[in-house]
Amino acid sequence: MEQRSESQMMDLILNFAKEDRRVRAVWMNGSRANPNAPRDRWQDFDIVYAVSEMESFLVSDSWVDRFGSRVIMQTRREQLDSPENEYADWFIYLMQFTDGNRIDLKLVPVKLAEEVFQSDRMRVLLLDKDGLFPQTEASTDEDYRVSPPTSREFRCCCNEFRWVSTYVAKGIWRQELPYAHSMLDGPVREALVQMLSWEIGVRYDFSVSVGKCGKYLQKYLPSEEWAMYTRTYCGPNYGDIWKALFQMHQLFARASHQVAARFGFLIDEIEEQQVLDYLQSK
Repeated sequence: MEQRSESQMMDLILNFAKEDRRVRAVWMNGSRANPNAPRDRWQDFDIVYAVSEMESFLVSDSWVDRFGSRVIMQTRREQLDSPENEYADWFIYLMQFTDGNRIDLKLVPVKLAEEVFQSDRMRVLLLDKDGLFPQTEASTDEDYRVSPPTSREFRCCCNEFRWVSTYVAKGIWRQELPYAHSMLDGPVREALVQMLSWEIGVRYDFSVSVGKCGKYLQKYLPSEEWAMYTRTYCGPNYGDIWKALFQMHQLFARASHQVAARFGFLIDEIEEQQVLDYLQSK
């Protein structure tokens, strides 16, 4: 099935809103509202409808069929942590279509429209039937850019990275592959990505975003560091997990020392060396 174009999708989204009296305003968030995000055909359409009432929308989900044939849809009803009584405040339809497009459509009541609109400055107003937003600033990704760390944040990140590294080792020593990988690709990688993000922030004067899960790291890291980072991914071989873990430590040390130098933070070099010695001792 040929994928519908961006203009076709936008026409579909806006025409529904124009024709339905319940929809009073429409705006877009996400990467399509980000002037600095790379453009491709996999970008979601993150859309918000400000509606005069929500009850009639929630009686049946059949109205979203208008947007196309779906592979799968998720709503707040499918989320275990979403109580029924929350539906009155807002509701969301996450829709993956068979042609490759995706719409994340949020419904918010008009009374909350301004609060929700102002909560994310990366937004583009598409329709405003009632003049709810007479003045809007240009969309910006400033709220998503890397922020300088505090001394405490830096210290906690270093400690977390080293502490959970010992969990990876324990998983390897016990031959517990799921556990070792969960620790490596969970908290250890998250701490590494955080430190690399700060390093990038230092290099670019904290004017860029590394994206969700560090998806733009390749764009901003020096080629040598990016090559090192790619080697932190591995398969089921325990020897390869060890190599990935020590590659993470090497990369983390480089990045953390650069960040520390920029802000005058102290590196706990004793802790750093003791953890490495422990990992290499068994």
